[in-house]
Amino acid sequence: MSLETRTDDGWATTRFVVLGFGTAGYACADSLLQAGAEHVIVLDDRDNEALQEKAQILGTLGATITLGPGSTAELPKEVDVVVTSPGVPPYAPLLKQAAERNVPIWSEIELAWRLRDPANAAPWLCVTGTNGKTTTVQMLTAILTAAGHRVVAAGNVGLPLLEAVMDPEPYDVIAVELSSYQLHFTHSMSAHSAAVLNIAPDHVDWHGSLDAYAADKGKIYENCQVACVYNVADPATEQLVMDADVIEGCRAIGFTLGTPDRSMVGLVDELLVDRAFIEQRASSALELATLDDITPAAPHNVANALAAAALARAFGVPASAVRDGLRGFRPDKHRIAHVADVAGVNYVDDSKATNPHAAQASLLAYEHVVWIAGGQAKGATFDELVVAARDRLRGVVLLGQDKLVIAEALARHAPDVPTITIEATDTGAMEIVVGEAAKLAQVGDTVLLAPGCASWDMFANYGARGDAFAEAVHQLGDS
Repeated sequence: MSLETRTDDGWATTRFVVLGFGTAGYACADSLLQAGAEHVIVLDDRDNEALQEKAQILGTLGATITLGPGSTAELPKEVDVVVTSPGVPPYAPLLKQAAERNVPIWSEIELAWRLRDPANAAPWLCVTGTNGKTTTVQMLTAILTAAGHRVVAAGNVGLPLLEAVMDPEPYDVIAVELSSYQLHFTHSMSAHSAAVLNIAPDHVDWHGSLDAYAADKGKIYENCQVACVYNVADPATEQLVMDADVIEGCRAIGFTLGTPDRSMVGLVDELLVDRAFIEQRASSALELATLDDITPAAPHNVANALAAAALARAFGVPASAVRDGLRGFRPDKHRIAHVADVAGVNYVDDSKATNPHAAQASLLAYEHVVWIAGGQAKGATFDELVVAARDRLRGVVLLGQDKLVIAEALARHAPDVPTITIEATDTGAMEIVVGEAAKLAQVGDTVLLAPGCASWDMFANYGARGDAFAEAVHQLGDS
């Protein structure tokens, strides 16, 4: 296949199969049709009224949509490219058949890269990592906006990337969040600059191993043009840079919460500074912002800001825009968000902390914590987290499907920390949890919802879980 742009005549004659008809699958099929593809088949084992409505729309444009059980069991005989939706694992039968027949498999990201109009293509500044991706991309977007660029956050957050690249009014730059799922089947992307924030066990069941998961994250660095940004505190991210095949002249740029060496951004006292993108980096540093410009200034959020600053500086943004962008930025709900102070206790919602690595980062941001945790652990373990945070724990309240996994780690490594397990799973469970946490907390403590687990066992999503926590906290204050 040599389909490099949407103006290539090959789009019309290429036979595409789109696997999955969710938001991403619909966008892929629709974009292919807009690009002139005349042979687009969409397959999904689901079938409902919403999918039927979307199928009718694309059917009028020339696509063939097959829905219902068994629809994805067999790859059509005549197919040139399979475009797969994120989340469909590589061991899915249709993808295995494609691999066995040497049929190229593209992610939606690969498709978006190939659909760019080369005459007006915006550079991509890309971010991945186990935790912090969305916040970093949003910080980066704020900085680029402060610098006067027409920018959009896209990919795994914000606008679908396919919409961004096919917008008739081109952007100056696109800030792209990428998941490991999206990167797995991405082959030809060449980011202007890219960052891997951290690597910790997550989605190992999908990827098959932690090494395979990390390798997929590392694909973000392949063919990188200007800067590969890595986390000095996480050697695995630097190793991914070393392993990557980049464009000649591309630099490795570290970010650190310590004093930065050359080719790094980091902290000097209360200042975020740049020793990477200034001519005098051998002997001096340029002030970018202060800790007071970051809300909240928890260590992991400062790390996110440094990564965003590094990407922005790689793109040529002035230091003043880094400061202004960070100063005006506020994270989304449910990300280390202050809920209320009740009876001298600080209540914080970090429901977005859906794995142990994210929960640990939150716990280490506070001196004395009553920790609320639990849910679906997705096969994760909590021993490392408990060892790191045990001296900060005033107490722990556990709920959800895998609460005993956390309780056992606490029993092994922090047996003296009071631990309460809540058996209730109905809509009133969070009120009970918060009530028990309030009993454990002392004046000056923080009650922190940082579950370390997915929410689907009890809640529609992490947002609903955070909302339930906030409501329970406000009821506590009213009582």
